[in-house]
Amino acid sequence: MKSVLINAFKRLNLSIRPQIKVISSTYSTAVTTPNTLSVTQKEWKFPPVYTKPREVWIENLDTVEEKKLGLFELHPSVYAAMPRIDIIHRNFVWQTKYRWVSWAHTKTRAEVRGGGKKPWPQKGLGRARHGSIRSPLWRGGGVVHGPRSGKTHFFMLPFHLRIQGLTSTLSAKLAQDDLHVVNNLELPTDEPNYLADLIENRNWGPSVLIIDDTDIAPRNITVATDSLPHVNIMPVYGLNVYSMLKHDTLVLTLAAAERIEERILHHLHSITTEQQREFKLSQV
Repeated sequence: MKSVLINAFKRLNLSIRPQIKVISSTYSTAVTTPNTLSVTQKEWKFPPVYTKPREVWIENLDTVEEKKLGLFELHPSVYAAMPRIDIIHRNFVWQTKYRWVSWAHTKTRAEVRGGGKKPWPQKGLGRARHGSIRSPLWRGGGVVHGPRSGKTHFFMLPFHLRIQGLTSTLSAKLAQDDLHVVNNLELPTDEPNYLADLIENRNWGPSVLIIDDTDIAPRNITVATDSLPHVNIMPVYGLNVYSMLKHDTLVLTLAAAERIEERILHHLHSITTEQQREFKLSQV
């Protein structure tokens, strides 16, 4: 029986080749394949354990036509997490409520004009007893437990729910092909039409959010986006769930993508209970 199996495998001409995976010795290296394709491989401080890194194309902004400059690895814990729609919704509600102040105002019986004297004697007329015509029981009277102006709806979402909101939204954008990585934000001109044609040519959607690692953007892209209300530039420290949901396409620079990975991975693998204790609010 053993010889029969050996002969069968020989007739199939199966050849087993070892698979070799290139691991860089530095934090970021560029590996060139025989087809002259640059693949940027990274060695993270917290490498992925169960899933493979995601690869995205590095695009350019110096021409309207899209050019593939190479491949860039993204950490799966940040850009390939399971999208939690409930956590994304909680982040959305939190961001819309923490800046909302309600100015609805009602007057109590002490603030309504009139009602200074007792409308009729307490006894003798057979009528119900009342002490003021501005009682909440009367038409035109005060309001009990009504809204008072200047009421804030601020509350703090737990820290790790905010982190998971970012990873869920980034992962959803990448899965829907709405996340793009560019080498830099240098444009050859400051004409808004150039940027509008570029967005239309690449099908980036009507609204675009551009993220850079610094709050000082190049002059040409700053001038070009001034007259395009649907295109906004934001530094990496201002990235939030609400803005990513508001825009159809998310464009990251290489430096911004690495910075986002670095900060989120640090918080995902650190115990921050003691650091958060002094910032906790009593929400009783």
